[in-house]
Amino acid sequence: MSAQPLGDRPNSDNPAKSLGASDVAAVVCTMNSISGIRECLTSLRRSGVEEIVVVDASSTDGTEEVARELADWVVSDPGTGLGRARNTGIEKTTKPLILNMGSDNVMPDGELQKMIDYLVVNNFHGVSAQTVIEGDDWISSGLNTWRQGRFPEGEVSIIGTPTLFLGDLLRSHPYDPTRVFSDDSELCERWSKELGARFGISNAVSAEIGKTSWDEVKIRCRMYGRSDAENYANGRKGGWTLARSMQSLAYPLKKDFLTPLSSSHTKVSPKDLGFLSVFTALRYWNWAKNALRRPS
Repeated sequence: MSAQPLGDRPNSDNPAKSLGASDVAAVVCTMNSISGIRECLTSLRRSGVEEIVVVDASSTDGTEEVARELADWVVSDPGTGLGRARNTGIEKTTKPLILNMGSDNVMPDGELQKMIDYLVVNNFHGVSAQTVIEGDDWISSGLNTWRQGRFPEGEVSIIGTPTLFLGDLLRSHPYDPTRVFSDDSELCERWSKELGARFGISNAVSAEIGKTSWDEVKIRCRMYGRSDAENYANGRKGGWTLARSMQSLAYPLKKDFLTPLSSSHTKVSPKDLGFLSVFTALRYWNWAKNALRRPS
């Protein structure tokens, strides 16, 4: 079976060419996200999204109250991982397109339409937006350099939040509910293998807020480390070859350090070089810790 791009589906008028924000359902997973949830949801409404589903993991900081004020649906996160949480929200959607939005993402005016157009014109099955943090401090500058190098516009094998997918395809082939963190990589790899799906990073830009502290960097590396350990363990159980295993082990070094360093899209300053080194080391450290904790 192969996945059929929205723009190629047979119809007389090819309505995909006129898709807009009103054809998008947004799914936002939250847990104590008060620092950004209002701006996130407000930006979606301002962009023209008419169906917003918030999946909340028992927040205690007022996140759920804000969500009930601004979203169409607020459902409870079952608490067994991000894959199942996303699926819980996806089940509520009805639109032709589904946007997975981080609670710390803000969609500027006009950028969602860029994502839609990029998906349709290129016959992709999913696209992501580039994310940018305001500021020039060590963390903000380092994260922006890391992103610009790692996620340039074009076709890629894996995309990450915010992501826009074909709605029918995502509803019929949802996330692996057993995945706690490596949900995006698992879904993209599975779709590519089983459905021949294609993905891209669009020319759209979304803002990221509330993630510029050192504590937030450590949290991000902790999540990536858990995702790395989870993905590697499942891959080995699934019969990865030695070459595929080595590719996985080298992934953080390649993607978080070497790619931004050598990218034509970035100009790496000495402070950015230091940030990339620390970021990569933290990701490997968390991978090792999580690998040791996993049952053999």
